[in-house]
Amino acid sequence: MPKSNYSLISSSMFLHLLLLALPLVIQISPLQVQAAATVKFLPGFDGPLPFHLETGYVGVGKEEKHQLFYYFIKSESDPGNDPLILWLTGGPGCSSFNGVVYEIGPLYYKQKKYNGSLPTLGATPNSWTKVANIIFLEQPVNTGFSYATTPEAMHVIDVDACTHVYQFLLKWLVDHPEFSSNNFYLGGDSYSGIVVPRVVQLISDGIEAGNKPLVNLKGYLLGNPLTFPEEENFVIPFLVGMAIIPIELYQSMMQNCKGEYRKEFAPTNAQCTQDLNIVDELSNNINDQHVLDPLCGSETELKSPFPSKFRGSRRSIQENAISPSCYGKLVDRHELSNYWANDPRVQKALHVRKGTIDHWARCKQNGIKKYYTFTSMDSISYHRNHSAKGYRSLIYSGDHDMGVPFQSTEAWIKSLNYSIVDNWRQWIVNGQVAGYTRSYANKMTYATVKGAGHVAPEYKREECFNMFKRWISHNPL
Repeated sequence: MPKSNYSLISSSMFLHLLLLALPLVIQISPLQVQAAATVKFLPGFDGPLPFHLETGYVGVGKEEKHQLFYYFIKSESDPGNDPLILWLTGGPGCSSFNGVVYEIGPLYYKQKKYNGSLPTLGATPNSWTKVANIIFLEQPVNTGFSYATTPEAMHVIDVDACTHVYQFLLKWLVDHPEFSSNNFYLGGDSYSGIVVPRVVQLISDGIEAGNKPLVNLKGYLLGNPLTFPEEENFVIPFLVGMAIIPIELYQSMMQNCKGEYRKEFAPTNAQCTQDLNIVDELSNNINDQHVLDPLCGSETELKSPFPSKFRGSRRSIQENAISPSCYGKLVDRHELSNYWANDPRVQKALHVRKGTIDHWARCKQNGIKKYYTFTSMDSISYHRNHSAKGYRSLIYSGDHDMGVPFQSTEAWIKSLNYSIVDNWRQWIVNGQVAGYTRSYANKMTYATVKGAGHVAPEYKREECFNMFKRWISHNPL
């Protein structure tokens, strides 16, 4: 269970007060919104796109010095009535194009390894855009194709980043009034577990304040979400369950470390220190993102959901070279996006402004650290607020993720202390067990995705599509 008085609770409350102290009435002028562009063809995709793709920039922040890039894909079913989703990829600093091509969007790379030519794209039948309109937002500034107009504007704190997302949404709806009445959900994964609940709070407060345009907020969804500071403590029981460390070591740690397994906070007795060192040794060279996958160079560490400020040094990567066992794995497919998105033909097709970025990177976590300031890594109180207001939520976990293990997610959900209305059971796709699920009286549904890693749709795209389709349609998983 998460502790009720953990170390960052004061900073979390301070952040909440800052959010509430923001101007309550925000009026957006249509003159502030810039026209978007429709994309009918993409280099690497054979023929016209079989879905409606729009890209563009929206200026946010003081004097619109933060220019946030987005991809908008209309629902392929009934755009006028289907829900509108604003999707935030984690990091911070990972491009929302991850969502478009690797996770929940309509595209995928046909090839598995770069061969020197422009990577080729195909359309997937398991896109969430089959049943929903989705905006994939590049945030915070410096992410993907988003950029700052001045050097000073490149620096942002997490409070402002949340405000920028809210400002973006209001401005986008002004420019797209036909979607203002659609049911709206905010979604994301990994580090977005910190951002999404806070932005939902801003939207909810804005609705109560009468901010225009009104957002038809119905709920939110999160995958393997980073949620509270002690999350890493739940890695230890996960390692036991995965047979990475022996039960005897776990029992010794429970006795000597008293439930605190982060080196910077753990008890200083010799036995606890020794136990933690053994865990370091046994878990070294294990892929954080999916413990069954090979560890492929620096890619795994790059996507770790824990900013270095808040994590210990328990895991490391010894080699950056890619071994033969890595060929065709996610690390290679991720590299395809770097080749594709940096091609001038691609950037022209996407209507990217020339000269605004030096180099596109799928994830800029290491590069963004010097510009992004973290003030709090806790969002439990926001989940509690949203539950009290009756918003729906879907929380799901790839059950082979070591970075944000399902045990920690289940722990903070349990701490909300809501009664269970649909107890732990299997959910099925194509006659096979796709995972396990449980629903609560606060309109929260929790699900595991069997065999998936940190970003569950990357590993189980069809299963995650079915999960989303059922939930967004108010059907049981």
